[in-house]
Amino acid sequence: MNNIPYPFNTPHGTAPFSTIAPEHFKPAFEEAITLAKAEIEAIVSNTESPTFANTIEALDFSGEALDRISNIFFNLNSAETNEQIQQIAQEISPILTAFSNDITLNETLFAKIKALHDRRDQLNLSTEQLTLLDKKFKGFSRNGALLPDEKKKRLREIDTELASLKLTFGENVLAETQDYALHITNPAELKGLPEGAIEAAAQLAASRGHDGWIFTLDAPSYLPFITYAENRPLRKQLAIAAGQKAFRDNDFNNTGNTLKIAALRHERAKLLGYETHAHFVLEERMAQQPEKVTAFLNELLAKAKPAAAREFAQLSAFAKELDGIETLEKWDGSYYSEKLKQQLFSLDDEMLKPYFKLENVLHGAFEVADRLFGLKFSEVSHIDKYHDDVQTFEVHGENGEFIAVFYADFFPRKGKRNGAWMTSYKSQYVKNGNNERPHVSIVCNFTKPTATKPSLLTFNEVTTLFHEFGHALHGMLADTVYPSLSGTSVYWDFVELPSQIMENWCYEPQALALFARHYETGEVIPQPYVDKIRESASFLEGMATLRQISFGLLDMAFHGADPAAISDIKSFEKSVFDNTALFPDVAENCMSVSFSHIFNGGYSSGYYSYKWAEVLDADAFAYFSQNGIFNRDIAAKFREHVLSKGGTEHPMTLYKRFRGQEPTPDALLKRAGLL
Repeated sequence: MNNIPYPFNTPHGTAPFSTIAPEHFKPAFEEAITLAKAEIEAIVSNTESPTFANTIEALDFSGEALDRISNIFFNLNSAETNEQIQQIAQEISPILTAFSNDITLNETLFAKIKALHDRRDQLNLSTEQLTLLDKKFKGFSRNGALLPDEKKKRLREIDTELASLKLTFGENVLAETQDYALHITNPAELKGLPEGAIEAAAQLAASRGHDGWIFTLDAPSYLPFITYAENRPLRKQLAIAAGQKAFRDNDFNNTGNTLKIAALRHERAKLLGYETHAHFVLEERMAQQPEKVTAFLNELLAKAKPAAAREFAQLSAFAKELDGIETLEKWDGSYYSEKLKQQLFSLDDEMLKPYFKLENVLHGAFEVADRLFGLKFSEVSHIDKYHDDVQTFEVHGENGEFIAVFYADFFPRKGKRNGAWMTSYKSQYVKNGNNERPHVSIVCNFTKPTATKPSLLTFNEVTTLFHEFGHALHGMLADTVYPSLSGTSVYWDFVELPSQIMENWCYEPQALALFARHYETGEVIPQPYVDKIRESASFLEGMATLRQISFGLLDMAFHGADPAAISDIKSFEKSVFDNTALFPDVAENCMSVSFSHIFNGGYSSGYYSYKWAEVLDADAFAYFSQNGIFNRDIAAKFREHVLSKGGTEHPMTLYKRFRGQEPTPDALLKRAGLL
């Protein structure tokens, strides 16, 4: 395939990163699209009667080369991008959108799918095959196959514009994140900061040719400053900079993009016969309707708000008593929360960090996966990678069988977006009798090692690593026939269950004993520290829950009604947040314009799913807790009915098969201290 020869002649068919240059992508995309078009044409022009094999199955296995190249390219655009890659993304996105529309708006192809769907009860299909048939039918009908030509044309225009707008939205957020630097030359302004944060800031300043210390909006730099710096005006400066990403009066302002994305999504939904974008999205979610999501969020709000108000009053009184702070502001929240936590529990992140050396935490996650599922992780050097920071692993099962390739990419750098995520370079599926195994990656932004210290994680970063590793297990342990139903290809309000349940092991003494060891002495984390971690697990949980609910409500406000009435994003956002706001509003800040989850990622009308899945994960982990956190029988059931099954059946069916009952919110409310 020009300069990206596919299939890849590499170990396990992994991506040959070191041989790929940005200029190779566009010709490779063009050739892969030509191949995929030929595969679609073969299905369309087949004169035999449509069958599941010659239509549905053939369609699901088509475009394999295009999928692999797309996965490589768009993952690089998130984790290792540059201006050239961003330019190619803008050029290739409309071409990919047009190709996708050519398929879903192909009347002959849809007629074959519809004919099979109409008589699905007579086809003697397996459960997985029935799910795939239904998914393909909806994939066409929900993307315009039933529309008249004039409306199909408009749908194409909308999809092309949306693809470009979403890319621009993400590029603007990245540009704004990287544009800001707080340069400090007076050592007195560093008071309160941990030694490791100061050293990292000095290292960053030196790498940019400056004296002193530089702090940025990247999480490993931003969070220690906002949490520990005693200099309140500088905390304010940094917090305002973070809050006005893509809201400033410059070329990277996302105000127009945000409104356009919301408006186009609404128009698209109406075109397809849905009341709103949220109605369209939620039809294919466990929650099913916007009303149910709003009711779910409001029910949690009713439970969390009194607790949050009490916590905020306690925090405000503490700040006033300690430093005479009359009004607690957003740049004070993390700082005084940390101080109060230290007072109440004699616990702080700096005390814990020496026990959470990154390498140990990663191997702790591996050990937990071994005890639960019998997985063995071996670091290897013969698998190509896109950056020196990336680690590569082969994963095998208890009997030595090859399970997956696993990539881990942990440190921030230029060209890598903020946050943490799991992604896939190759799905699992069964073809020609071969069970093709997946290539899965987790990407995070943790503190880099310095000249004197290894990468030491905060406890929050420990849970982040376990969270993304849970998503990775969902991808790695997939065992389905069809690629589009494999791994994390599930309803979005179910996809967070495997990730969020893994966080629970971080609080368990049995699990912590496996990896929480002092990086200098090798001493296992003392039991009093473990007790404090557990005691403080629900510290300010009401405030944290209220924050998550507010994001879910903002998402639904943009997508659950006609956004035409929104003239000013800032005042609209403020009106939505009024019922959940604790801190005074900051005029210069606007969250919506950098809310990448919903305007650039896949969470539009789905942000509620984090809380929805928390109900599932608390209920599921209660099952482990009652029977032993390393209970192999329960782990086997979780693997068999949840992790391996992907999207082959309705998630509630799978969950009940694992748990024996539907989940109740009791375990979550109890865990969060909200009962």
